[in-house]
Amino acid sequence: MRVVLWETVQYLSMRVCREGKDHPMTERRTPLYDFHFRSARNVIKGGGDFMFPTSYTSPVEEHLNVRRNVGMQDLSTMGEVDIKGPGAERLVRRLLVNEVKDMEPGQLRYSTMCNERGGIVDDVTVYKFDEEHFMIVTSSGPRLKTYRWISEHAEGASAYATDVTAGIALPVVQGPRSRRFLKTLVDGVDLDELRFFRFAPCRIGEVEVLISRSGYTGELGYELYTPADQAGPLWELLLDKGREFDLRPYGVEAMQSLRIEKSLPLYGPDISEDDTPFHVGLSRWIRLEKRDFVGREALLRVQERGLERRWTGLTLESEVPATAGAKVYSVGDVATFREVVETGAEAGGYEDALMPGDRQVGRVTSSAMGHSFGRMLAMAYLDTAHSWPGNNLIVEINGRPIPAKVSPTPFFDPENARIRSEPPEDERRSGPSPTANSRPGVPARQSSNGGSGS
Repeated sequence: MRVVLWETVQYLSMRVCREGKDHPMTERRTPLYDFHFRSARNVIKGGGDFMFPTSYTSPVEEHLNVRRNVGMQDLSTMGEVDIKGPGAERLVRRLLVNEVKDMEPGQLRYSTMCNERGGIVDDVTVYKFDEEHFMIVTSSGPRLKTYRWISEHAEGASAYATDVTAGIALPVVQGPRSRRFLKTLVDGVDLDELRFFRFAPCRIGEVEVLISRSGYTGELGYELYTPADQAGPLWELLLDKGREFDLRPYGVEAMQSLRIEKSLPLYGPDISEDDTPFHVGLSRWIRLEKRDFVGREALLRVQERGLERRWTGLTLESEVPATAGAKVYSVGDVATFREVVETGAEAGGYEDALMPGDRQVGRVTSSAMGHSFGRMLAMAYLDTAHSWPGNNLIVEINGRPIPAKVSPTPFFDPENARIRSEPPEDERRSGPSPTANSRPGVPARQSSNGGSGS
C-alpha cells in the first residue's frame, strides 16, 4: 500500500506539542480556519482549544441536508499518531481493549484505550497499513494526553510513535449522496468496492488523499486525510464540484445533533477516565480474551460486580435541550403541587405540576433536538435500576421539571442500514428514515472518533 502521504506528513510534523504552564495554548486553528472565519455564523473554542465553526446557515438546515443529500465538515481537530516498528502491532494490542491482530491492511477499527483502573483514556480509531505500521486517530479534546500515553508505552516496545497531527487536515464528506458525489472526483480507488470501515490511498485533483469510509453522523460517508498545506484547495474544489449534489458545509451544532441521534459518545461531556467502556455501552468492542492489555483486570472486576450506572438515551418533553450536568430524578421521588394558570383560556384555574424531590438518579451529558424526527433528545448516566426502556423520569431544565422517558438507542436508524448502504441503494436513499426510535437497536460507533469532533 502506498504510504508516500504519510512519509510527507511525518516529515512535516516532527515536533511534539506539550501542554502546561510553560507552553500556554489559548487557541488552536485548523488549516481551514480562514474559511470558517469568513463563512461561519460564529466560531467558538471547543475540544483541545481548537476554534470550531458553529454553523454556516441554519443548524437545522445543515443537519437535514446531511440526512438528505451530502454535507462536509472540517474535523482537522482530531489527532493522528503514527506508529511504526517491529513492535507496532504488539504495542497497539496492549493499548487497545479491542483486537487488532486479525485486522487486514486497509482496515480500520474502533476501540477505547483504558488506564489501569479501566477508565477510558480516549476512544480512538486504529488504521492498519501493515504489521509494522498503524495509525491511531484520537479525539480532539484529549489529543495531547493520548499522544503522551501512547508515546510512554512505546518506550522499550520496539516501536516509535509520532504525532503527525500538524501535517494532516481532515475534511469529511457525509450523507446519502456522498458516494455518488465523490465518484465524480476520486481517482485510484473504486468507491463501489470500498467497504465500511476500510480505507485506501487515492487522488482528488492533484491532491494525494487517504480516503476512509467512516464518519460521525450515522450516514454513508467518507473521511479524507489530506496534507495540511493542500487542505484549502481541496476544500474549495469539493465545495465547487459538490453544488450539483447539494453539498453544503456544516458546523459543530449540526454535528452534535447528528451524533446524538445515533447515540455516539463524545470525549469530554460523555466520556472521561471516570467511565469504563461498560458504563458507556461500548462492551461489544472489548476483547477480554486478549490476555494482556492495559486495564484488563479492572474491566474483569467491573464485569463481575455489575454496573451501578449506564449511559442511556432519553426523549424529553421540552422545546429546549438540557444542559450538560442537568439533574435527572425518578418520578417516584417527585411531589405534585397545584399551580395557578396565569395566561390563556384557562387563566385563573389550576393545573398539576411536578417538582423534583431529593433523590437524584442521574445526570445529562449531551442533549439536542433530533431534527430528523422532531423530538428533543438527551444522553444521560442513570442509576442502573432506572435505566430500563420506557421508564418515566424528570429532568431539571432551567429550574423547571421536564418529563422524560428512557428510550432505546440509537434513536435514528437503529438497524444501521444507512452507514452500510450499498451502491445500488444510492439512487433511492435520501431523507431521514421513518423508523427512527421505533424499536431497540445496538448502538453503532461509526466515527473515527469521537471524537471527535470537538
